[in-house]
Amino acid sequence: MTIQGVILDWAGTAVDYGCFAPVAVFVEVFAKRGITLTAEEARGPMGMLKRDHLRELCRLDSVAEQWKAAFGRAPEEADVDSLYADFELMLFGILKQYATPIPGAVELVARLRSQGIKVGSTTGYTTEMMEIVAAEAKKQGYAPDGLVTPDEMPAGRPYPWMIYENAIRLGIYPMKHIVKVGDTISDIREGLNAGVWTVGILKGSSELGMAEAEVSACDPAVLKRKLEEIERRYRSEGAHYVIDSIGALDPVIADINRRLAAGESPCSTAAAAKG
Repeated sequence: MTIQGVILDWAGTAVDYGCFAPVAVFVEVFAKRGITLTAEEARGPMGMLKRDHLRELCRLDSVAEQWKAAFGRAPEEADVDSLYADFELMLFGILKQYATPIPGAVELVARLRSQGIKVGSTTGYTTEMMEIVAAEAKKQGYAPDGLVTPDEMPAGRPYPWMIYENAIRLGIYPMKHIVKVGDTISDIREGLNAGVWTVGILKGSSELGMAEAEVSACDPAVLKRKLEEIERRYRSEGAHYVIDSIGALDPVIADINRRLAAGESPCSTAAAAKG
């Protein structure tokens, strides 16, 4: 058996080059409360369910210290609720602007389908958010065969439940015949926890956090160092593969098919890589 399914993340992998939609909103909701949050800090937990993401941001030392100075205490769960209410309202207002497919994504899906490979997807966005993003992306030619959101499951990333549900809906088993592709550490952990082949993306990713024009204009030596550091982080988490961009997945599929034919599995190779 060869690869039967590819599960793609959305923002930073298939749409929204650089994953900018949530970052600006995370920074703004904290700014409204007098808390300074950098874009780099905002990106740290990217890929998680957005409420969980906000909870992680509140645990940052820099945020907790500012919060105590402003309110006399550390952030509490009620504060997460308040932050999320603002976040959701602001995000819904801009989501349509950040659903453009990343170059190569639409063509990749067509090539996968031509090989009989099904295309699923997972995300850190809720079902309601994805109704906007998926509809806008479809207008521009991007429409995977399946979508599972974290609010449909007991928990989001890094838990494997969304990948398992994709496998159920797409009718794929065993899990070694699935590839998960994403642009954050949360994506890598999700894929490994699900026991599937896991691939990290460099250009267009939240990890890089640069717009397409910024990537093109960046000094080649500087860009090379940035990409090497991101690859190091992916590899240290146990990613099986790291690719330059979403359109470069085809050789990975071919190599995994070779490895499957040789009796390899994602679980054994990931364990060896981290060991």
